[in-house]
Amino acid sequence: MSAADWYAHKSLGDGLFWIQERFYQSENRANIWLLRGTHQDVVIDTGLGLRSLPEYIDANGLLGKDPQRKNPLLAIATHAHFDHSGGLHQFQQVGVHTAEVDALANGDNFETVTWLSDREIAVAPSPGWRARHYKVKAVQPTHILQEGDVINLGDRQLTVLHMPGHSRGSICLHDRDNKLLFSGDVVYDGAMIDWLPYSQVSDYVSSCERLIGLVDSEQVDQVLPGHYNTFGAKRLHRLSSAYISRAGTCPAKFSTLVWRTLSGWALRASNPRCAC
Repeated sequence: MSAADWYAHKSLGDGLFWIQERFYQSENRANIWLLRGTHQDVVIDTGLGLRSLPEYIDANGLLGKDPQRKNPLLAIATHAHFDHSGGLHQFQQVGVHTAEVDALANGDNFETVTWLSDREIAVAPSPGWRARHYKVKAVQPTHILQEGDVINLGDRQLTVLHMPGHSRGSICLHDRDNKLLFSGDVVYDGAMIDWLPYSQVSDYVSSCERLIGLVDSEQVDQVLPGHYNTFGAKRLHRLSSAYISRAGTCPAKFSTLVWRTLSGWALRASNPRCAC
């Protein structure tokens, strides 16, 4: 299967594109965001990497044909989990938070929580392909990101907000001038997951409090999340507040403990060579 068949995209205007993997039919299917700038273009999260994302972007002319654009496309992972980082190895420039650099450089499929089944892939990307053979390929990040870093695209800037909880290196990218928040898996319009390896509930609560602060200070109008559909500031406030209220309850604590134990066991069994 070609890259042209594997992906599909939608233009949201103002140099912003929403890309998805058509045949990865799972709740884990991540949104891929492509944002054009006058001097630098960035792709935020890269999906599984089963087909060439750069090839698809180029073939569809998503970056235009401006000869002044000399900087290679920068691929940033909002965090290291497999559904967001699997395609990073296809890019010359790769950015990730400093806390997850080693996970990517070592191809640690435990920390990237690599868990894929044949039933999630509606059409195999190549003859004989099987999910059990899928692994996140090691990649050495060229851009090691930290809180407060600014990614300059020329006509717009993205500020790195370190928002741990879902994973230790989770980030949001905030376009302050346009009040856009690329939130990765820190928040999306669904159940927020805090029971994976390196998840931390107390950190997640602090991150949600920070998200509420962004809404209260009117710094966010639209959220472009790692999964599902986009939403606005009021929904961001409700989702963040709901997590904080739920996180401290006994049922939530027990559920998190059970799921963390089960997920750790399953990931160790499926990734026996990981250093965990």
